[in-house]
Amino acid sequence: MAKRKTKYICQECGYESPKWMGKCPGCHHWNTMVEELIELPNKTKRGFVTSGAGASSKPMSIQSIKGDREPRIDAKINELNRVLGGGIVPGSLVLVGGDPGIGKSTLLLETSYHLAKDNAKVLYVSGEESMKQTKLRAERLHIAAETLYIQAETDLELIEQAIEELQPVFIVVDSIQTMHHPAVTSAPGSVSQVRECTGQLMRIAKTKGIAIFIVGHVTKEGSIAGPRLLEHMVDAVLYFEGERHHSYRLLRAVKNRFGSTNELGVFEMKETGLEEVANPSEIFLEERAKGASGSTVVASLEGTRTLMVEIQALITPTSFGNPRRTANGIDHNRVSLLMAVLEKRVGLLLQNQDAYLNVAGGVRLDEPAIDLAIAISIASSFRDRPTKPSDVMIGEIGLTGEVRRVSRIEQRVHEAAKLGFTRVILPKKNIGGWAIPNGIQVIGIDTVGQALEHALEG
Repeated sequence: MAKRKTKYICQECGYESPKWMGKCPGCHHWNTMVEELIELPNKTKRGFVTSGAGASSKPMSIQSIKGDREPRIDAKINELNRVLGGGIVPGSLVLVGGDPGIGKSTLLLETSYHLAKDNAKVLYVSGEESMKQTKLRAERLHIAAETLYIQAETDLELIEQAIEELQPVFIVVDSIQTMHHPAVTSAPGSVSQVRECTGQLMRIAKTKGIAIFIVGHVTKEGSIAGPRLLEHMVDAVLYFEGERHHSYRLLRAVKNRFGSTNELGVFEMKETGLEEVANPSEIFLEERAKGASGSTVVASLEGTRTLMVEIQALITPTSFGNPRRTANGIDHNRVSLLMAVLEKRVGLLLQNQDAYLNVAGGVRLDEPAIDLAIAISIASSFRDRPTKPSDVMIGEIGLTGEVRRVSRIEQRVHEAAKLGFTRVILPKKNIGGWAIPNGIQVIGIDTVGQALEHALEG
């Protein structure tokens, strides 16, 4: 008979303690320690379960190991293939997170449909909806395929039985927080249940070569609910982002063992489901106001894709002792640094000004090549002088006010030319060694001051 004891586990970070505490020492959240029953075997030697495909292997020289590329399954959704690194890898476990109602289930149901259309067996397991509810959603999305199977179940052992019978090539589990394993006595959604269920799904994926996508809830802070161990166990973590009041959705990878984490997928939510956005740059710039101060366009890289994005700034005199600095889609500390450079190196008196910055379209930019566009937006709004609507700004700014070179400048300029821009202001060190497209003027600058002289009208 197994021995039983209890311990307290933080539901936010997975910290374990033999006694209850009001504040978790791991994540410093209050009232997150929950008592869970633990069963220990009588044997003194405990077994460890690996997530690999069976028995342990002998050490091998790295040169004797074949470096064959992982085979891929075409998801028939180009934006999803891009984020995954070229397609779905058989035997992989992928975690998809996002806010409630953002479109996670819709995306995975559409992916299941595209695979089932090619006569591949697909199992969609829903722990939150009945079969009839899933069927109604499928009819709304015009989804119907003979090899797409739906199962409304939360017991992981029954799900394993269904997998043994069907032998699918693709499985969706929606969501991992609703699943429970009978061997674990804690409630569904607890740290122990999430950890055990994810471990079981990982073993199924690796031993049977089945690609499994699991949906994870997110907390109010935007991170995936449950312990961070959940993200470490899976092969890839995808976040589905977007404002609920806007129709555009962004899919990005924060972890990917089979590809890059810099790729971005763009979708538009419509009544008939999610549609891919083949050229998101046009979408992000279509509502740009002409002749407005504080608006600039930057060519930013997201993996292999170049995005033309509008950066907006609003500089107003402050009514408080400490001016406000608000940034949406840009690093707040980077904005403060650039404002300090403008004040010290260019002479803009910004210490008594409130600053509000925004990246149009809900995109988040975090590369240094957007520095010049941010600085020119701030100066444009402060001086109330608009920039030319046909200009693109590219460059990294140093603390001495110099504009430094950026990577893959040719790709950025070609994207600007394709969308009809006629002038690009970029670092002088980036000029040379590549062909400038026809119909576009390239201006090289060394300092922020020189950039402002060329960029601001009047």
